[in-house]
Amino acid sequence: MSGVPAPDGRLPSWRPGATRDAVLGFLEAAPSIPVEDRVAYFDNDGTLWCERPTYVQYEFFLDALRRRVQDEPALAEEAEFRAVLAGDVSAVGEIGLERVALALAGLFQGLEPRAFTREVRAFLRSSTHPTLGRPLSDVRYGPMLELLDALQGLDFSIGVVTGGGTEFVRAVSQELYGVPPERVVGTMIAYELEQDPRGRPALRRTARVLGDVNEGAAKVTNIQTQLGRAPALAAGNSAGDTELLEWAAAADGPHLSLLVDHDDPDREFGYASEAQSFAAGEPITTTARRLGWTTISMKDDWASVFAQDSPVGRGDDTEPPTFTRNG
Repeated sequence: MSGVPAPDGRLPSWRPGATRDAVLGFLEAAPSIPVEDRVAYFDNDGTLWCERPTYVQYEFFLDALRRRVQDEPALAEEAEFRAVLAGDVSAVGEIGLERVALALAGLFQGLEPRAFTREVRAFLRSSTHPTLGRPLSDVRYGPMLELLDALQGLDFSIGVVTGGGTEFVRAVSQELYGVPPERVVGTMIAYELEQDPRGRPALRRTARVLGDVNEGAAKVTNIQTQLGRAPALAAGNSAGDTELLEWAAAADGPHLSLLVDHDDPDREFGYASEAQSFAAGEPITTTARRLGWTTISMKDDWASVFAQDSPVGRGDDTEPPTFTRNG
């Protein structure tokens, strides 16, 4: 069964069925929502782009570590880095994900924001997915790009709400998704304000995290703190998105809570999505059924998965990301 575009041409990579009907139904009802309330939030990893076999941000840090070890071989003997370089999952678990993540974040300690942005964009330009053999900018999900495009055409304000690093996603959100960096909410690294040699103010990255990892309830409270607007639509893929999807479902007017189910091992990966910072009481797909969310079966509901395989990604409507801005 192939994708058949809706009569108005929207969502060409979505197969006909109940899921596409639910999305199109929301889009049809959206004009009745006051413009100031047309807000949509999307999780990033596993919702807008591929998160397996490892997160893209993890690959970025791993690449940085390998390059740093070439100049400073002693780093490879530190427990956190030794486990990462060896791909030793059990050792990483014993050390603790938080400790490993902070050690990796420390590789960029002292860097100014624009310099970090350049590092992220250079990595995305030059790197390939470790198992799919695609450029990393091509592991975006084409059907979700089509939904973003449809929402933007209806004057929605769209935000990316990620458990990953805020600054990492901000570096590429405009080019990847058309979402300005100020609408990215994620796990935050602290900065220190100093003076450069010419006496001008200079912001420097630290290896400290501000607040909690941006999962679960933190996604909702951080959105309110940083953006101040509740969603009519929210999309996620793991228990770390539960409260976000519940928040959208509580909207007074038309609303939609979307869950991406990774059930397509042939075209992507087959796995049950889980939160990274806590253990959930039930599978997220069970939660979705119990609460009446709309579940996207990647296998059944998407005629194509990745951006360059979809009509949008093939260049019918958009150009590929270039990562040239220096913001």
